[in-house]
Amino acid sequence: MTRILLVEDDESLGFLVQDSLEVNGYSIQLCTDGAAGLRTFKEGAFELCILDVMLPVLDGFFLAQEIRKANAAVPILFLSAKARPEDRIRGLTLGADDYVTKPFSIVELNLRIKAILKRSVSPAIANSQKINFGQSTLDYPNLLLTVKGNKLTLTQKEADVLRMLSLSQNNIVKRDTILKTIWEDNGYFVARSMDVFISRLRKYLKSDDTLQIVNIHGVGYKLEVH
Repeated sequence: MTRILLVEDDESLGFLVQDSLEVNGYSIQLCTDGAAGLRTFKEGAFELCILDVMLPVLDGFFLAQEIRKANAAVPILFLSAKARPEDRIRGLTLGADDYVTKPFSIVELNLRIKAILKRSVSPAIANSQKINFGQSTLDYPNLLLTVKGNKLTLTQKEADVLRMLSLSQNNIVKRDTILKTIWEDNGYFVARSMDVFISRLRKYLKSDDTLQIVNIHGVGYKLEVH
């Protein structure tokens, strides 16, 4: 049974989400403040974290950062009343896989959870293939990027994006292809999120001067290997 950590300080909403997701076969651990959420995460093994942003003790953004320090790969979904573009972008920049604003549909939430879990346990993860490009290597199943001997653990989405680019090195990968394959959406906020991930990957690969992620304006991206 898939274990999900739910951190929501509105007890009525928290119990509603918990009950609804448990009906769909998930095991839900509900916490009502950020400190309890972090403690529970460190004590257990979870396949997904659903975090409110405005939490007592530790807010959701800080909680997500701490979870990322402990586990770079676990999917994170923000569930928040903070609907400003800058809040969504901040959440996605922290490595969240999705950002759902309140009020929301339980049906939509369940579909988004399924999409995240489908990506995180996709058949490609079972593929032991290591992809070499330039002076770098992506060990996709283990979310491990090695750049000129230096190792870095990626988030699942970072690895997904880099895998698509590296498998098509020196060829354009269209923006819509990346968005629909990895995010299963091509809306404005999701597209902005992808741009953040591309910028992050450029930073990771900066020390490998044989590589460059090029933006083909209005079309997509290309990982050039010299």
